[in-house]
Amino acid sequence: MNLLIKLSAVTLLSVATLSAYAQQKLVPAQSEIVFVSKQMGVPVEGRFKKFDAQISFDSAKLDASKVNFTVDIASATLGAPETDAELPKATWFNTAKFPQATFVSSSFKALGGGKYDVAGKLSIKGQVRDVVVPVAMVQAGAVTTATGVLLMKRLAFKIGEGEWADTSMVADDVQVKFKFALSGVGKL
Repeated sequence: MNLLIKLSAVTLLSVATLSAYAQQKLVPAQSEIVFVSKQMGVPVEGRFKKFDAQISFDSAKLDASKVNFTVDIASATLGAPETDAELPKATWFNTAKFPQATFVSSSFKALGGGKYDVAGKLSIKGQVRDVVVPVAMVQAGAVTTATGVLLMKRLAFKIGEGEWADTSMVADDVQVKFKFALSGVGKL
């Protein structure tokens, strides 16, 4: 009988812990992903309108923390219908074959002051690369905002093939700036 009570207590504690993690949600209306590249030396800004994340973060248990992020690549926009029509094509994002980009974390490293390096695998257009994403987290009431900039090379992910691989027209360097509003994150 005593063993049954202990098992029940452990089960309830596990469920409560999982529930706390399950409450960590991305708040899409307060979140954004912007990408900036240079076209013939001029900065061009675009954004992804649809994305989601499964988050399990605990600053006291970074080894157990995880992020699994998915971006609907077809939601990319540069703000002009003619260029937006080019983005889904095979030369650029090939959304028919690769509809999503993903980031799956493998580790978190605390840097102090609410700053972290999040290592993981970034997959875009069938190409998988190890990346480290710098993230700064700030809490305001029930919402935690995670911000950062990931510097990447578009050609490493085969974005802009053929004639568009010429980096004098579209630079290889791309900045991916993000702001994610998260609910349910415990104390940083």
